[in-house]
Amino acid sequence: MPEGPELQLASHFVNEACEGLVFGGRVEKSAVSRNPEVPFESSAYRISASARGKELRLWLRPLPGAGPCQEPLALVFRFGMTGSFQLVPGDELPRHAHLRFYTAPPGPRLALCFVDVRRFGHWELGGEWQPGRGPCVLLEYEQFRENVLRNLADKAFDRPICEALLDQRFFNGIGNYLRAEILFRLRIPPFEQARTVLEALRQRRPSPELTLSQKVKAKLQNPDLLELCHLVPKEVVQLGGKGYGPVNGEEDFVAFRAWLRCYGVPGMSSLQDRHGRTMWFQGDPGPLAPKGRKSRKKKLQEPQPDPVYRTEDPPSPCKAPARKPRAKKHLSKMPAQQPPQAAEEGSRRGQPAVSGRRKARKKAEPEPPPLEPEVVSAS
Repeated sequence: MPEGPELQLASHFVNEACEGLVFGGRVEKSAVSRNPEVPFESSAYRISASARGKELRLWLRPLPGAGPCQEPLALVFRFGMTGSFQLVPGDELPRHAHLRFYTAPPGPRLALCFVDVRRFGHWELGGEWQPGRGPCVLLEYEQFRENVLRNLADKAFDRPICEALLDQRFFNGIGNYLRAEILFRLRIPPFEQARTVLEALRQRRPSPELTLSQKVKAKLQNPDLLELCHLVPKEVVQLGGKGYGPVNGEEDFVAFRAWLRCYGVPGMSSLQDRHGRTMWFQGDPGPLAPKGRKSRKKKLQEPQPDPVYRTEDPPSPCKAPARKPRAKKHLSKMPAQQPPQAAEEGSRRGQPAVSGRRKARKKAEPEPPPLEPEVVSAS
């Protein structure tokens, strides 16, 4: 699921792709989308975007003199499981393009599309951020930190830290893969009580004797959990590309998959939390781990040898291989030489004749085990 960094990357993409473009006409919605119609039409308007936590705001602003007379309109998007923006030729719309904004002539017609395969994404008119969401972990760090530490009495912090990290009232922008990476770096058991983990941060104060540069250096070298909630998403944004994505697919996701240390990584364990989402971790899960559920460890993948370099060892010329009595009995009934008719048949088919003994030996050779496909949980 796209998280805070992916929404930031999406806003960067929209601003870069739409810079210098003029859009025109009506905004089109697909017939299958249950989201609201967008009552906006202008002969010339521009598009820009900004993101906050797990939401993205899209602004449609008419140019001076454009008709019909239209006030600027803002839409707020939540991407659900698979939402994203794409800029494509107007006559080559991707599947599941549920909202389309077309460029105005002259020039080739392009379309900015909100694409959502699973249709869990949503947009709302008016441009207001969803009420109840806390400050953004990326853009409003000081407010975010204060909001968490001020509200530690909330019952949300009675729960395991891995579940509290998904509460958008306090951790707006943190999702499933980010919580795994943050807790892994600090070696915090995911099912430790959230309040126990966070209470100690209230007392943490930098020494007044340190200079500003020394304080910054100390923070970067030994960040606490709330600091990592800001720094780890920032690392993903700096990678560029699209951030979180499928295991197999576009090159944009290669850098992201190489960056992951815990989430879906072979050798890591996993447990489902109370909401049924998979939590990846290493070591002890913690005292509040779900009862009756066993953790599963992702198997390490063994590279399959290239068939070009796999050769059959020839039998030793000095010593004949030992045969079992049963094999001897079977061989004794076999003709010493293959009938000419069978040999001719084999040659007519373009295949060399194979003796029964060679067939038996070939059949006995075990097939190499298939590689286990890599699986990344979609929870």
